[in-house]
Amino acid sequence: MMFDTFQYWIFFAAVLLGLAMLRDRPAKIALVVASFVFYGVWDWRFCLLLGGSIVANYVFGLLIDAREGKARKRAVALAVAFNLAVLAFFKYANFFVDSFATLFGLNPDGMLLNIVLPVGISFFTFEGIAYAVDIYRRQMRAVRDPVDFSLFITFFPHLVAGPIIRPMDFFPQLAQRAVITSEDSRWGMREILKGLIKKVAFANWFAPIADAWYSGSQYQGMEVPAWAGVLAFSMQIYFDFSGYTDIARGCARLLGYKFPPNFERPYLSANITEFWRRWHISLSFWLRDYLYISLGGNRVGVPRMYLNLLIVMGLGGLWHGASWNFAIWGLYHGVLLIGHRLWRNAITKLGIAGIVDTRWLAPFWIALTFVIVTLGWIPFRAPDFATSWATLGAVFAPQAWNFALAHPAIIAIPLGTLGFCLIDRDRRVQDWLVQRANLPTAALAGALALLFLEVFAQIDAQVPFVYFQF
Repeated sequence: MMFDTFQYWIFFAAVLLGLAMLRDRPAKIALVVASFVFYGVWDWRFCLLLGGSIVANYVFGLLIDAREGKARKRAVALAVAFNLAVLAFFKYANFFVDSFATLFGLNPDGMLLNIVLPVGISFFTFEGIAYAVDIYRRQMRAVRDPVDFSLFITFFPHLVAGPIIRPMDFFPQLAQRAVITSEDSRWGMREILKGLIKKVAFANWFAPIADAWYSGSQYQGMEVPAWAGVLAFSMQIYFDFSGYTDIARGCARLLGYKFPPNFERPYLSANITEFWRRWHISLSFWLRDYLYISLGGNRVGVPRMYLNLLIVMGLGGLWHGASWNFAIWGLYHGVLLIGHRLWRNAITKLGIAGIVDTRWLAPFWIALTFVIVTLGWIPFRAPDFATSWATLGAVFAPQAWNFALAHPAIIAIPLGTLGFCLIDRDRRVQDWLVQRANLPTAALAGALALLFLEVFAQIDAQVPFVYFQF
């Protein structure tokens, strides 16, 4: 049940209507039930795994909270090990078997397991780990109400593709049912429409171009040049994932809950460190707070700190999928982050940081960051290492540009969205529509957005959200 389907919006409307007729605790129970229904649409067996994860993490939380000293440490280690074991079995078992067979020259066919990857398993296992660690660090107490805890794990707007919700951000919202204001309704509708435009008008348009390049096929009778295929996926993954997040945040707000931002215009970052503060923010902060800091963070020596960065980014890459290509993508970003720190240290020592950081150089640094991030998407998207290497070579070979003449939207959409971001740099237009515009003006803006969807939406494409596979 994907966000860009009519089936989902019928489901969401039914949930909204049902909650309007229920009080606090019955409304929470109804949301938990609705979330299980939402998850079970893919495969009802997934609900058994989700329910088992809820029960186990709820019990682990109570055990950690009730213990001290070494017993407390053992309890949190057991909780983390349980979640990682579940994730490793369903997501990485075949990957490890295949890698082992390749290493020793064996035939993996008879060794692979028939395992179906549950949707969103990476997200709800990471939330279980965050919950256990936060209790261990005494940043919160274990939640006693099983309904509240179940809602934290299952809440359907973020269940299958995030954002990863921090326990300390979500549980305080359960203390009292929020009153949905006119501003909340406008904000939620704005985010939903913005997310749908990103997904069905933009991401779904770029998807077949990227697919054509990486599968070696044609797009509407034309050969896709390397630059177009690589750029198309860079655009697709941003519009797809940020569009999903916008819809998730909008739906949550209409249901009375607030999610933190997960994207802050990352392709306008002036360096790779800034990019990771703006891209998939919930995962970046999760990796920092629960992995990087646990490894010693910045408290260790410089060589160890850089090693920690490589470990964190490499594991962050593998989190996205059971493939060495994802590990390469993660390590690539780890090397970039280390390189940026070395660069900042060097220009600071030379006393030229002020010159490097001048405003007139900002467009150059933004363009450079966009290029290196886009090149990094090659192993992320390519099906294997050979395709990654071939694509990288093709990008730096002489290019054919007639594709852009036949399909000008491949240039017009990035430039158009860049222009909009420059015009609405501080989101004043968006905030004005939510906070101060009169009802007819807000309604007209919504109608224009729906008209844009009607004209440009790629409804027939039926492209799954990219992050549903993670």
